[in-house]
Amino acid sequence: MLTTAPIKLAYGRGHISLDLPCEAEIIEPHFVKGLPNEKAAFAEALERPVGVAPLTEWLSSNSKITIVFTDITRATPNERLIPWLLEVLTRVVPCENITLINGLGTHRPNSIEELNRLLTPHVVANYRVLNHEPENPDLLVEVGKTRTGHPALLNRALVEADVRIITGFIEPHFFAGFSGGPKGIMPAVAGLRTVMKNHSGINLANPKATFGVLEGNPIWEEMRDIALLAGPSFLINVTLNDRREITGVFAGDLINAHRQGCAFVRETAMQPVEAAFDVVVTTNSGYPLDQNLYQAVKGISAAARIIREGGTIIIAAECSDGVPYGSPYERLLNHSPSFEEVFKFILDPTREEPEQWQVIVQMVVQRRAEVLLCSSLPDATVTAAKMHPCHDIRAAIEERLERTGPHLRLAILPQGPLTIPYLR
Repeated sequence: MLTTAPIKLAYGRGHISLDLPCEAEIIEPHFVKGLPNEKAAFAEALERPVGVAPLTEWLSSNSKITIVFTDITRATPNERLIPWLLEVLTRVVPCENITLINGLGTHRPNSIEELNRLLTPHVVANYRVLNHEPENPDLLVEVGKTRTGHPALLNRALVEADVRIITGFIEPHFFAGFSGGPKGIMPAVAGLRTVMKNHSGINLANPKATFGVLEGNPIWEEMRDIALLAGPSFLINVTLNDRREITGVFAGDLINAHRQGCAFVRETAMQPVEAAFDVVVTTNSGYPLDQNLYQAVKGISAAARIIREGGTIIIAAECSDGVPYGSPYERLLNHSPSFEEVFKFILDPTREEPEQWQVIVQMVVQRRAEVLLCSSLPDATVTAAKMHPCHDIRAAIEERLERTGPHLRLAILPQGPLTIPYLR
């Protein structure tokens, strides 16, 4: 859609209003209404799952159950899904037989306050809730080997459970194709070393390691293989609109239910464009997805799909949780003042660094286009992260309009990576 009208950019818990200085193409997902009765749809999906028996038939009174849920950086409506799920489970299984694992992957642990917001205080007070620990060998078990012959390590509480339930939501992912599905096991509850082998520079360099691609994507295919080594798991994934309303519930077989959800998201989220743009303004879909700069690389990566060589990407991401400060991602970015020196450091085959994958993706984008960041971060932090601070998005567009002239091609992704544009 072409427009010159003011645009609302998702930012934190609210938005930034942008007055456009020229005509822009607005690229958004097709809006899908929320389900009229989310809880009823959830219950029906558990009773009529894809490719497996209903969830209640997986249970006995002495079943040991482990549920994986997504962490504070994800938009999954855990505060609704998890209580609904526990209501079903506790008709058969006592509370003490149920463990909930926060599928952090390599992200920081979530505090009690954050867990209360994610799950509700009632759930945190009455159930065993754990943050995954990807570097604690006592809490990991080897379930097999990766494609490169390295140990495939998963959380012991998941592997040793009688019933494994993987929850989450499905959106396009910048190198795993889509979130959800097997990604709720690997990397969500995998060992750090296993994650690093999967998120290697070689895998990231594969052209099929990108938004919307599963088959032939070496990262997703290995995630699938490792997840299946844990044994049968019951998947509960949802899709969402920009109001965080549930638009679909996909439950059942870990792979086939996920495929159905991915097909649904592909139809609504992936939008074709005719030619590359000089400037792309994007977001990271607002809170909770834009809590830190690490996550904001996804919004940058979405914009990079339609930017011309030498163009400008402007991302609005609040980053209320920092880079995060002190994270491996920040330490890598600060390793040296030069992009190429950091790149050389990361790509040294004798070295593996946590969160190297995010830096690699960021730097591949920034070899093609400059990146301006509109955030709550101090300018010095933005500069150290190899981006340019932006305090006025309109002024930044006007500056490039003066350079390029009236034919400047401008695109806006108000919801960031919830929309995945691609050149037709």
